[in-house]
Amino acid sequence: MEFRGAHHVSLNVTDLGVAVRFSTEVLGLDLLERPDFPFPGARLAAGCQQIHLLGVDEFDAPEGQHFALQVDDIDATVLTPAERGAATSPPREVAGVCRQAFLRDPAGNLIELNQPLT
Repeated sequence: MEFRGAHHVSLNVTDLGVAVRFSTEVLGLDLLERPDFPFPGARLAAGCQQIHLLGVDEFDAPEGQHFALQVDDIDATVLTPAERGAATSPPREVAGVCRQAFLRDPAGNLIELNQPLT
C-alpha cells in the first residue's frame, strides 16, 4: 500500500454560508463544484488538496484538533487574514522544523499556517 498524500479534510461548520465566505474571502481558497449529496456542504481547493465543509446543526470544535495549510512565506501569508478581520497568531518557529501561525474559522476549527524550514 502506498499513499500519495491527503486528498481532503472534512470540517463541520454550523453556518455553511459564513464558512464558505471565510474560506474564499479570508483564506482565498477556490470554491469547487460539489456532487448533489443529501446534506449541506461545500468543497474548496487548497493547492492539490481539498477542504470539504459539512453543514451541521451543532458543533464544538475539539481542542487542539487542527489541519495545516503549507505556505511559502508565513510573514506575508498572515497579513491577508489579519487585513480581512481574522485574528491570527504571530508566526513562531518550531526549531529546525517550521514557522507556524494559527487562526480559527467561524465554527471554531483551528487552522495552522505552516512554512517548513527545509
